Amino acid sequence: MQAYIAVSYNKRKILQKELDALSQALNEFSITPFIFVDKYNFTSSQENEMMLQAFTEIDKSGLLIAETSDKAIGIGIELGYAKAKNKLIIYLRNKDAEHSTTAAGASDYKIIYSDADDLSKQLSEVLAKM
Repeated sequence: MQAYIAVSYNKRKILQKELDALSQALNEFSITPFIFVDKYNFTSSQENEMMLQAFTEIDKSGLLIAETSDKAIGIGIELGYAKAKNKLIIYLRNKDAEHSTTAAGASDYKIIYSDADDLSKQLSEVLAKM
């Protein structure tokens, strides 16, 4: 199974430790992490192609993990699309980040973490329940 990880393109690099922790936890449950912003690069004039590719990848995924420590419109669109497709959604954010009521409200599980180790531990607990 593939897990689509929705993350802010602009904050991707500063979330490396957290994304590594996510990937490690997913791999332990034989779930392949898919980070869209790492796999594709589009110009600003390719917005249609970008969203079609994102939707295709979400369709191929069994769940969506929304890393919302940085609020981004794209994450909300990806989450909404996944919800409409009845995908399992895991909302996560750093405890110091602003809460997103809409993203959290559309999610099946919520993880509020303090650091990468805490994120990995909590995600493993959620994945064990699935």
